[in-house]
Amino acid sequence: MNNNKYLPFIIAILVFVIASLAYFSPVLEGKRIFQSDIAQFKGVSKEIVDYRKQNNEEPYWTNRVFGGMPAYNVSAYYPYNYIKKADQLLRFLPRPADYLFLYFLSFFVLLYVLKVEWKLAILGALAFGFSTYLIIIFGAGHNAKAHAIAYMPLVLAGFLLVFKKKYLAGFLLSTIALAFEVNASHPQMTYYLLFMILILGIVYLIDSFKQKTIPHFVKSVFILVAAGILALGVNSTSLMATKEYAAYSTRSQSELTINPDGTKKENLTSGLDRDYITEYSYGLGETFNLLIPRFYGGGNRENLDKDTQTYEFLKDKFGRKGAREFVENFPGYWGDQTIVEAPAYIGAVLIFLFVLGLFLVKGKLKKWLLAATVFSILLSWGKHFPVLTNFFIDYVPLYNKFRAVSSIQVIAELAVPLLAIITLNKFLNDENNTTLKEKYLKYALYGVGGITLIFTLFGTSLFTFESFRDPSMDGIDKQFPGFLDTIVSERKSLFFNDSLRSLVLILISAGLLWGFVKEKISKNVVIISFSILILFDLIGVDMRYVNADDFVSKKEQEIPFIATDVDKEILKDKSYYRVANYTVNPMNDGSTSYFHNSIGGYHAAKPRRYQELFEYQIAKNNVQVLNMLNTKYIIFEDSNRIKRLQKNDEANGNAWFVNEVEFVNSANEEIKALDSINTKEKAIINSEFKEMLTETSFKKDSLATITLTSYKPNELKYESETNIEQLVVFSDMYYKEGWNAYIDGKLSPYFRVNYVLRAMVVPSGKHEIIFKFEPTVVKKGNTVTLISYALLLLIPIGWFFIDKKKKNVQSTTK
Repeated sequence: MNNNKYLPFIIAILVFVIASLAYFSPVLEGKRIFQSDIAQFKGVSKEIVDYRKQNNEEPYWTNRVFGGMPAYNVSAYYPYNYIKKADQLLRFLPRPADYLFLYFLSFFVLLYVLKVEWKLAILGALAFGFSTYLIIIFGAGHNAKAHAIAYMPLVLAGFLLVFKKKYLAGFLLSTIALAFEVNASHPQMTYYLLFMILILGIVYLIDSFKQKTIPHFVKSVFILVAAGILALGVNSTSLMATKEYAAYSTRSQSELTINPDGTKKENLTSGLDRDYITEYSYGLGETFNLLIPRFYGGGNRENLDKDTQTYEFLKDKFGRKGAREFVENFPGYWGDQTIVEAPAYIGAVLIFLFVLGLFLVKGKLKKWLLAATVFSILLSWGKHFPVLTNFFIDYVPLYNKFRAVSSIQVIAELAVPLLAIITLNKFLNDENNTTLKEKYLKYALYGVGGITLIFTLFGTSLFTFESFRDPSMDGIDKQFPGFLDTIVSERKSLFFNDSLRSLVLILISAGLLWGFVKEKISKNVVIISFSILILFDLIGVDMRYVNADDFVSKKEQEIPFIATDVDKEILKDKSYYRVANYTVNPMNDGSTSYFHNSIGGYHAAKPRRYQELFEYQIAKNNVQVLNMLNTKYIIFEDSNRIKRLQKNDEANGNAWFVNEVEFVNSANEEIKALDSINTKEKAIINSEFKEMLTETSFKKDSLATITLTSYKPNELKYESETNIEQLVVFSDMYYKEGWNAYIDGKLSPYFRVNYVLRAMVVPSGKHEIIFKFEPTVVKKGNTVTLISYALLLLIPIGWFFIDKKKKNVQSTTK
């Protein structure tokens, strides 16, 4: 056994563990990073988690958000999810150090497959992992995104192995890496990875035509398709459940053709609204953030020091405390995106090496990485490059299912450091073409260094540095003249300082390589120097946005919300009801769901009909709709911004009998009919359910009763007693894919009323009605998953023995 063969991996893993724990050192004290999205997730998943602990089973449904929705994309554990267990073995460090370690490890494997010297592969892995965007997503709580990004390099490593004719190893790595990628459950990042793979395939296809190696290309594609199918197969349960729900989410096409104000909808789409998709579009000039971190001022809330002109201006006006609080939340960003936590800085050193690689590196890899980088940047411009963006929204499958187009820059975040390290590896290890190295080094320095020099010398006069948010501070400027001028001046200082910083880093990088070419500096010194330079560059910027200050105690992270007096008062009521919290945006709020069944919630893919109900009715303060949702309590703020509680005695309850039915013929009529009805007396029913209900009116039975006797998120039991047949409406969401209704144990029909609710006809007499959530998609998915695991084991084993037999035959023949 050759121990030296494994030594680089051992060293790399130790370096990655140390680097991950060093950056997120508070985890060693038992602290946790505070992540706003994770806090919201804990709110919306609270009912599911509690049920899971108490019953040791999955509910697959929750009533805490949006009146009720499947738990598939909220929190769901599926049987036979061995990929998830294997992933947990790799993520053995405390969070978020585990994801950072995964960044490093995955990128190292990719560089190892590309035969990059192991020392440089470690450096490249660190450069990728510490890329600013990949760090700042931890602060926001985008764990699933980080998880999916972390496996992207590993997937590419598998694909490249196959194209290198390492068929069996490539098949295994591709299948497992893709399975990990899909299991991370961030479809948008996986979708972007597919673009990168497609570009790779196109480059290799063109090359195979030139080299006349089409059979090898076809074989490789066949192997990779098989790997993809198996990777999807072992994730079947979650994928099938997600696909089923997607048809009912905001990511699907609306049935409505009118806006909330009644006007006709323009640009009907099968996915998200065009403006919603492109809300977060990177500005054309903002792209220079990749090279100069605070080119556009950084983030919305820059944490500046006290030795700034803004602090000096404000300390006598706001007081030292007020001035300090302002500069710690300085409005640095002056672009036109709504919210920017931090710039997507890749690194001046890495971009310099990337550009050098465009001259120095030849062949397929360079073409692929350049094309992928340009592709991602162009699409990240979104609404600022409408010709390309609109084409993708209108014609490229699934592109209109995702928002925040700026996040496609993750492709560049991967491609740039990859080509940069390949370039450095070639520069240091290729002993030929010294003259060309000198020439190309000059090209890169003149290009990247020249652009940075221009910005350093003249940049402050090229832009206004004014934000569309600045008018909101006009009042302060009037009170303290010169306030806004000081803000602009501060932004100019940030721009100049970071431009100069990038310029110095580029000059040092060029100097190191020049010294190496002239044999003044050894290779090891260059590697050590670049390691220091790149880590100083990236970590220095990262620490501005995610650092020890973002960590809280374990208890504070595990219990993100503390019950207020209002919450405690509501919780005294042990019945089943809903709460409307108007102190926040109900449709972007997980805090209420932590304690109560909320009429709102927090999720990227809300139930489409419920979202529409909110926009078309609840947002217009339609009390009848609140009543039909059994909204028993309303939280609001008084004039002093103090939380108050109002009990709604008019709430319809868990279920009620109605006397009249109004049939409508379209979704438009269905939603509009709710404008002016008494939901206690009438139900609106789409004509698609007409066969399930022949009557349009029911005699009123004043003695009829229906009571909720037992509640579980996935099972609701009622007792009804009537003298005559009645139509009962339930305050819970209609979702036909899984919910079954039983009357006295017999499966019974039910249908949708009032756009979102469920209803059924109840016969006379005393009966038990049970609604159970019994999704068949989970059982079907489990079957496909087990078959896929079996194939994943059998195919490589069979492949190995067939190859072995062929080699034996060949050796015997010789």
